[in-house]
Amino acid sequence: MLNQVGAEGLDAAQRIPGVMAAVDQHAAAVRESLAAEDLALAAVPLAGYGSSVVAAATRMGWQPPEPSRTDWSRAHWFQLRLTAVCALAVTHGCV
Repeated sequence: MLNQVGAEGLDAAQRIPGVMAAVDQHAAAVRESLAAEDLALAAVPLAGYGSSVVAAATRMGWQPPEPSRTDWSRAHWFQLRLTAVCALAVTHGCV
């Protein structure tokens, strides 16, 4: 996930303020979701959350575009949510 979405998304967030704001909002939602389940911000819960997002995206027929070709200012919800999961993993030393 970090290689497919996270690295490009995190780079875009550093360059594009609107993307940073969106990723921050998604990260807050991920933190709230994990806290509601009494789960720590750690590798396994974050990986599980990310896997659930990928599974939902797949069920809905969404295919991630090539990250380097993504217009991050118009990124899909799934890309932003996965980028937020990656950001939290990096911030909390999980990767």
